[in-house]
Amino acid sequence: MKLTQKQETFCLKYFELGNASEAARIALYSPKTAGVIGRENLLKPQIQERLKELRLKVEDASVATVLERKQILTEIARGNLMDYLEVGADGGYLSIGKESPNTRAISEITTRTDELQSVVTKIKLHSPTQAIDLLNKMDKIYSDVSLVNQDNRTINIIVMDQRTKDLMARVHERTGKLIEGEVIDEPV
Repeated sequence: MKLTQKQETFCLKYFELGNASEAARIALYSPKTAGVIGRENLLKPQIQERLKELRLKVEDASVATVLERKQILTEIARGNLMDYLEVGADGGYLSIGKESPNTRAISEITTRTDELQSVVTKIKLHSPTQAIDLLNKMDKIYSDVSLVNQDNRTINIIVMDQRTKDLMARVHERTGKLIEGEVIDEPV
């Protein structure tokens, strides 16, 4: 299916901005309905297909795929300081092991000579907790967005059908009564 000029512009701008409402406004849909149109457009199969085409066009071998990024973060999460040291004959640690796994876990290596002319190597690893946190976010294991409005912001809810509008009106009326301290006996 061929896209209209507005739909093509919407796709290009959505791909660039990641905001369906703004993409709809730029594509010259009505500013009053841009949010609704943007959401509806994202559900249309031909628009989903076009967005997929755009994503495939920008994929490049120089850009890490999701799998590669997960592998790197996993390597960091699994990094263990003991993996980077070789034990000497006297039981002391001599140096960084030549075949150490998880080398991406290393954040910094510094070497200096101390007062006794001994070589001191300092190894600093990236935070495994931070890597695990990023992996969890990538896999949507948890959300970093609060589901509770804790700062008294206004939340706009767009309601499309009459049944939901009636329910929202009842919730609004009951909330007002609760705020005023009235006792409510009726079921929701």
